Amino acid sequence: MYEHFKKSDLAMSQPSFIDTFSQQFSLEPARTALLVIDMQNATGNREMGLGKLLAEQGNGASAQYRFDRIDQLLIPNIQKLIKGFRDAGAHVIWITYGANAADASDAPPHIAPIIKATNNIAGQPEHEIVDALKPGPGDLVLNKTTQGAFRSTALDSSLRALGVTTVVSTGVSTNNCVAMTSMEACDLQYRVVVASDGTGTDSDEMQEATLTMLRRLWARVLSTDEILTELQAGGQGS
Repeated sequence: MYEHFKKSDLAMSQPSFIDTFSQQFSLEPARTALLVIDMQNATGNREMGLGKLLAEQGNGASAQYRFDRIDQLLIPNIQKLIKGFRDAGAHVIWITYGANAADASDAPPHIAPIIKATNNIAGQPEHEIVDALKPGPGDLVLNKTTQGAFRSTALDSSLRALGVTTVVSTGVSTNNCVAMTSMEACDLQYRVVVASDGTGTDSDEMQEATLTMLRRLWARVLSTDEILTELQAGGQGS
């Protein structure tokens, strides 16, 4: 299964005219932040939240791709990225999603139903970040109630206070919260990288379609190893 993901993620789309206009930049550790988006029990742990709900409905097989990808690809690669960013002196910021109100009344209508169905409420186990990925002391953790992290958190002001000009997006789901956050960042004039093998959703088709879309002006799409190599080179050149 891991090899299947790996081969798929390294496959590049054919160059198009838009590539001429897409941003080109290098990673500078002091001005770069890793965003770990929504890696929570509610939607990232097959035993809780969404995974549990689907299993109880007899529909657990529909999420096998999602959870296999998280367990076999995302978690190991995000762990590597976190270590690499810390070693380089770059920032690591955690983004969660879910309601703050016990009845999810603070969540917008388009995501309130899944928040309630997966018990993704602040203070509940489902809202917690998965055990394999935990914030370090002093890490910034921001909770959003929208799919994009900039709309309902202090992410923008926090990045600017830290002097960050580039963000590297990881997490779930590629086609929802990861893409929306990445596009918001681009429109706010941040430079954006999306980790091809550090993001995940519910199918290969959805993953590749979203990465193809993001490559068109919004972001550079790089593998974990490419990101770490570039980050290390940027640190040596500073």
